[in-house]
Amino acid sequence: MPQHGRGSMAPVGKRALAVLIDWFVALALAFGLRYGLGLGDVSQGATTTWNYVLWIVMGIVCGWLFARTPGMMLLGMGVARVDAEERVGLWRAVVRTLLTACFFPAVMVDSDGRGMHDRATGTTVIRTN
Repeated sequence: MPQHGRGSMAPVGKRALAVLIDWFVALALAFGLRYGLGLGDVSQGATTTWNYVLWIVMGIVCGWLFARTPGMMLLGMGVARVDAEERVGLWRAVVRTLLTACFFPAVMVDSDGRGMHDRATGTTVIRTN
């Protein structure tokens, strides 16, 4: 893996910003569903729950199909396997996203800057531009 440029590991701060962007994308979708379906009287707690669920679903689907989430795409990053030149795959996308959703594995990084969720799935977040 290169130390700098395309294909190198993305910095932790940039990865955290991508998660925040993804959270706001999911929040916009949750509010869109809430008000688009005429559910304006639904509690704020229900919207928060939908936000969380949509964020997880978006992470799994986008990670599996595109190897990046919308936030990663906007910031020029993607998810790559460290052990092979193959796609991330469904099971890695599911495990990685669910561990990220638990928060603690994502913030516990090793000396390489990879979170526990990346270690568990043999992935890392790389620069794509």
